[in-house]
Amino acid sequence: MSPESAVSPESAVSPEPAATHEATARPGLETSPLGAPWSRTPARTPDGALAVGGLDVRELAAEFGTPVFVLDEADLRARARAFRTAFAAAFADLGGGADVYYAGKAFLCSAVARWVHEDGLRVDVASGGELAVALRAGVPGAAIGLHGNNKSDAEIETALAAGVGRIVLDSLPEIDRVADAAARHRVTAPVMVRVTTGVHAHTHEFISTAHEDQKFGLSLAGGRADEAVRRVLARPELRLLGLHSHIGSQILDVGGFEVAARMLLDLRHQVARRDGYLMPELDLGGGYGIAYTGTEEVPAIEALARGLADVVRRACSDLGTPAPRVSIEPGRAIVGPSTLTLYEVGVVKAVETESGPRSYVSVDGGMSDNIRTALYGAEYTAALASRVSAAPLVRSRVVGKHCESGDVVVRDVDLPADVRRGDLLAVPATGAYGRSMASNYNLVPRPGVVAVADGAARVIVRRETLDDLLGLDAGLVEPAPVPRRGESGATGAATAAAAYPGHAQPGPSAEPGHDPQPAPES
Repeated sequence: MSPESAVSPESAVSPEPAATHEATARPGLETSPLGAPWSRTPARTPDGALAVGGLDVRELAAEFGTPVFVLDEADLRARARAFRTAFAAAFADLGGGADVYYAGKAFLCSAVARWVHEDGLRVDVASGGELAVALRAGVPGAAIGLHGNNKSDAEIETALAAGVGRIVLDSLPEIDRVADAAARHRVTAPVMVRVTTGVHAHTHEFISTAHEDQKFGLSLAGGRADEAVRRVLARPELRLLGLHSHIGSQILDVGGFEVAARMLLDLRHQVARRDGYLMPELDLGGGYGIAYTGTEEVPAIEALARGLADVVRRACSDLGTPAPRVSIEPGRAIVGPSTLTLYEVGVVKAVETESGPRSYVSVDGGMSDNIRTALYGAEYTAALASRVSAAPLVRSRVVGKHCESGDVVVRDVDLPADVRRGDLLAVPATGAYGRSMASNYNLVPRPGVVAVADGAARVIVRRETLDDLLGLDAGLVEPAPVPRRGESGATGAATAAAAYPGHAQPGPSAEPGHDPQPAPES
């Protein structure tokens, strides 16, 4: 890096951010010079550009292109360790202890799976793809939990063959499917029952997952959760570890976790009295919120851990039962703040609205790399990243390049009035459900993910290319003659393989150690 672009946190030109819990209540996490919602290492260079992990974003854009997800490795790993440390300390005096599972659905690639495992976390997966990535990364099966409301037979078989530490049962029919598969493998499958407690998370309807009218889990109020426990205990091929609950996502009020925990512990106590079996574990799920704009009050990890430990301690004391081993599943809270998306500005339009002028700033990505604004009404902020500007701030909307009026990245943000074509914009806190929910809408290749740390950068998920997309289009290759039925007996997959040879692995291979794609979110 040139001397002119050396990072100097003291020279930051951005105004001081408002104080938030996110910026001040994370022992073990260094506060970013820019404050929430940025990760721990972003700062301004002497000439006003943004730098992350000791690297000028202008150099990152030149080398890796835009849009690109820039992942602050030190920040992600510090957050993983903070969860592990906080929950170990809070539950130290409870006999069961605590485990932290990283929720891979937020974002998973082999590098992230290795990092969180090295830092003492387990990995929670929600599909066969995520399971394959975790296993390929070297995470032991015993340190993996498998979720999913509609697991395929292949996913169940693969999980059992890998010796996963838990399979979370999500429906009554799944109990017998897992038990029968375990019998074929001649193993005893460790399982948990996912319970729908009826506790509502105070978030968008689509990301609140514990109310009754939804696809996940077994109802506590309707008796299906208790029925599931009875059925599991009746199958010798299954070992019932305990109960699981997930009340939603982007939760900033921890009261819901306390209510759900008490309800699960009550059911655990009832089963012990009725059936003589005290379940050894309890999983309280994830969904812990983060700062997206810097205005949110985010509960400290330590306060969350102490609060949940207190609930378990009091409830078990009241019920007269030993405390279970508790587990949680943070995903967004670990990877979300660690990553920013770097875009290049294209067209800038000034428009008049009923409430005054607005600048529409178009970037070279959009809803294909961040669907959350369109899907959930999520809020983000953005900053001019390639230079400093003394121009007055104007109300702006950052939009993408897709043929969709809802293609909005940041709905409302104040940006300098002189933002122009070729500038770089950075949107922080995009690590969770950005790349993992990315699409190829309008046949736009998905961005890569670049990890930065200590002045070095490396690709951990490579950028898609047009060749990748074209390689999936079987119509672009002249097919071999397909024999009529009866002439060769080839049908189904065999016929397709004969018709389109060489297309089992489309697109160019990834560089060694790079993931062609992250696992899909389920």
